[in-house]
Amino acid sequence: MREFSREIAEFRQNKLNELTDARQRAALQLCCGIELSDALADQPAQTMALLKRLERAIERERLRGVNRHWSYDLNRHIALKQVRDRLKGVFPDDQRHLSLRPRRQRRKSKTAPEGAAG
Repeated sequence: MREFSREIAEFRQNKLNELTDARQRAALQLCCGIELSDALADQPAQTMALLKRLERAIERERLRGVNRHWSYDLNRHIALKQVRDRLKGVFPDDQRHLSLRPRRQRRKSKTAPEGAAG
């Protein structure tokens, strides 16, 4: 009985991995025109160039979400980030070159103090 439970768990995990892989492949192909298998097989320098393109695609997707654009897709955004993380994992020694710009913090509005009733 334990053997069946283990096989069921392995089957479910394999299906989940296949679904995740397919989602990442589709998002990368549609947004950047990059084939995931080619990206994973490239040399570190080429992968770094692909990561820069991917970072820009993620940023564009994020801006669509912030602006509530009709074409924004949260699943595509998540898949692009997963691909980025996956590509970074291929060459972990080169992580120092991938640092993103620090995000600016929003300034608090000076027109209404915190906790003030409107």
